[in-house]
Amino acid sequence: MSLLKIAVLDMNNGHANEGMRCIIQLIRNVQGNDHAELSFDVFNVRANNEVPDLDYDVYISSGGPGSPMASSDEWEQRYFELIDQLFDWNRHNERKKFVFLICHSFQLVVRHLDLGTLSLRRSTSFGIFPVHKTDEGYSEPLLQGLPDPFYAVDSRSYQITEPTVERMEAMGASILCLEKIRPHVALDRAIMAMRFSPEIIGTQFHPEADNQGMLRYFMTQEKRDHIVRNFGQEKYDDMVAYLQDPTKIALTESVILPGFLRQAIQALASPVTAEESELLY
Repeated sequence: MSLLKIAVLDMNNGHANEGMRCIIQLIRNVQGNDHAELSFDVFNVRANNEVPDLDYDVYISSGGPGSPMASSDEWEQRYFELIDQLFDWNRHNERKKFVFLICHSFQLVVRHLDLGTLSLRRSTSFGIFPVHKTDEGYSEPLLQGLPDPFYAVDSRSYQITEPTVERMEAMGASILCLEKIRPHVALDRAIMAMRFSPEIIGTQFHPEADNQGMLRYFMTQEKRDHIVRNFGQEKYDDMVAYLQDPTKIALTESVILPGFLRQAIQALASPVTAEESELLY
């Protein structure tokens, strides 16, 4: 196969972030383990107003701090222009472009496409929580290797709820996962993953999070003190325990993003007919 070009969109606005390290490590792992011919470039979207063109095969757009609500920032307009161009490209070209949207990016795109309600949470969701599959999630290839529920890193002050069903049906989008079940809380459960199209998918959690790197990060004194001060000792202890459990974060990290990359590699390895493309999903 020819070289597969990946654009990694850094949405962290200049803040140091474990997520970017994890994304790049996952790409390198697939390069090495699958002997895949991959290259990648990183674009600092929010801090430097860097947005890639359509010269890439795969786009991975990261999570990030700050508000995903509407702004007048120049990068936001350029970012949404790219998203629209990617959807349009896939409607009109046989060789598709694959997109994965993580947390902040997922929230931005759902807002842009008017597929759900974006709002500020009553309190920040921070920790490692169960994520529950919907009926569509059970048939989603990227989730096949995960139990129900599976566990994922969740870190967000905003949320997507109240899906716009008519808009979703019109574009063929489907909800794959919902946040943890909270019978004692009379609030809508957040949408935790959505497939926008056969080539474009997003999660409101962090599928890139790796257990070993994050465990080292959380065990530094500065980060430990920050978590205990803001979320309590019990939350810190639970996170450390979950990061050491191979059936939780390590499993999620090994399944979703590597599966997305392998799906793109398979689909782009050779020209396929529309009928064959449908069978991949």
